[in-house]
Amino acid sequence: MAIVAFVKPVDVAHNGRWRVLAGVCLGVVLSMTTWFSATAITPDLVRIFVLTAGSSSWLTNMVQLGFVVGALVSSVVSLPDLVPLRLLMGVAGVLAALANLSLLWVPDVGALFAARFITGVALAGIYPPALKLISTWFVHGRGLALGSVIAALTLGSAFPNLVRALIHGLVWQDVVIAASVATLIGAGVLAILSREGPFPFSRAVFDPRQIGAVLRNRPLALANLGYFGHMWELYAMWGWFLAFTSAALPGLGLVSTRDASLITFVVVASGVAGAVLGGFMADRIGRTATSAIMMVVSGLCALTIGFVFTGPLWLFMAVAIVWGVSVIGDSAQFSAMATEVSDSRYVGTAIALQLGLGFALTIVSIRLTPLLATAIGWRWSFLLLVPGPAVGVIAMLMLRRHPDAHRIAHGRR
Repeated sequence: MAIVAFVKPVDVAHNGRWRVLAGVCLGVVLSMTTWFSATAITPDLVRIFVLTAGSSSWLTNMVQLGFVVGALVSSVVSLPDLVPLRLLMGVAGVLAALANLSLLWVPDVGALFAARFITGVALAGIYPPALKLISTWFVHGRGLALGSVIAALTLGSAFPNLVRALIHGLVWQDVVIAASVATLIGAGVLAILSREGPFPFSRAVFDPRQIGAVLRNRPLALANLGYFGHMWELYAMWGWFLAFTSAALPGLGLVSTRDASLITFVVVASGVAGAVLGGFMADRIGRTATSAIMMVVSGLCALTIGFVFTGPLWLFMAVAIVWGVSVIGDSAQFSAMATEVSDSRYVGTAIALQLGLGFALTIVSIRLTPLLATAIGWRWSFLLLVPGPAVGVIAMLMLRRHPDAHRIAHGRR
């Protein structure tokens, strides 16, 4: 999502770019396991720290908040321009692993949330730089390349649920250790295997004085509005699907919490296919069209999944997997659109503002979802997310008709 404007207009074949893409994706898969590691063990942390439904939402929200702070500070000080990206991602991976590992010893709720916040700050040094680095290798085909990085983030985010589901007799500490070790390995992979490509970027930093110009840019505002709708839905769905599935188990004919973890892994990990498919589609039918299609499908899934809450299991899984595919399929396209419709003089400010506001919005939807579930039950709690993709679809259709839309994806709007 944190990408800066591309400078060179001509793409050529570079044999090493697919090898770099594979290495970065592997490193991101391993490193992003810390994002939802605490979410996968929420029931244990709720019991140990006596968390309420509302306060348990901060297990995810503190990561979101840390990510916002880390991304904005990084942009303000131009950290990706000052530090080689491979070094930045490697150091950030080590910090994320250590912060996550500290969950084993935190003495109270304040320290627990602080550890999650630091994890988010560290992850801001991995995910946006990874997108920027891969973009230096790809001009044409960038949608698929960035979609592959998003797929890696998705798989890494789902991994703690798989660990919890498959290893018999696993205690919550084992999930924390597994995610931390994976992130350390990922840090090494990113530091060793990733290198910047032949298409460098202009220096683009956050300048608060340019916020007014950013806000007055109508096509950029529409791209941002689509992104905000997407983000309203995405992280609340990922963060609370385990709780949703756990509540649905009796109606689905299941009893084990391991079943809930396995279902959650399958649903979130199905987004790997969605991210790659979204990138493939964006390179062929355009970014706004792809984003609108994905949000129509994901919005319908958020609207209908409550109707299959009591089964049958096959129908519940079908709706959930389609949702998992579509909810992330458009993710890589919004920041790419922002770079393409922004004035090159303030693209850094545009991306930082989009990223900061988008992740800040996730804090609201993540916080409200369990509160709504407490009031009306988990079955209909995801109705709260439907307005996000609905607004996003409208924004994409409006952007598609805007005269400046020809600037998107070399004319593939």
